[in-house]
This record gives sequence, C-alpha cells and structure tokens, in this order.
Amino acid sequence: MHELLKSLQAEAPAPNHPEFGPGDTLKVHVRIVEGTSERVQVFQGVVIRLRGNGTQKTFTVRRIASHNVGVERTFLYNSPRVEKIEVVRRAKVRRAQLYYLRHVTGKAARLKERR
Repeated sequence: MHELLKSLQAEAPAPNHPEFGPGDTLKVHVRIVEGTSERVQVFQGVVIRLRGNGTQKTFTVRRIASHNVGVERTFLYNSPRVEKIEVVRRAKVRRAQLYYLRHVTGKAARLKERR
C-alpha cells in the first residue's frame, strides 16, 4: 500500500502557486459550480494554518464577512477547483497556527508586514 501512495503522489502535477505562509493575506480564486453554470469566486483573507505535505497539503484562510462574522475556509493546495492564488500582503508572525486571530478583533488583529 505504501508503494501505491507514493505512485499517486508522483503523478499529481504541481500547481504553479506562489510561496506563502501563515499570516499572509491571499486572494484565492475558486471555481464554483451552480447547476450547469460555472463561475470564479474570489475569497480574500489571512492564512491561519498550513497543514500536510505532498498531495494532501491544505491551507485555511480566514476573513471577516458582514456584521463582523468570521468565515474560515480550508482549501486543498493541489485542488483543480483552486484556479489561482495571489499574495496580497506578507506578514511577520512567530507561530505556525494563528488560531488566536479567532478571538481578537480590530487593532488587536493586525499583523506586522514583512519587508
């Protein structure tokens, strides 16, 4: 079974997404299917978590929607539904998982920009 998993991971073509890390603000262009029509929707937010490696790599993006409701979405890095990823801004953080951003609002949720 181990050899089977290795062969499946080797077949998957690597997408040409930019390098990003926790704290970075991304625009993720996602293909959405509604009935018979397809459209591309942009989800912009802060990366709060990177997880896994190889074909199982995922990342979670958090944004604040209307009425100060936090929305988190987890994307597969190698998914064919993810059309494009743009890095809007890079941030300097000292943690790998930024779960504390779930509990802070306003100025406390700001992250320093990396130069």
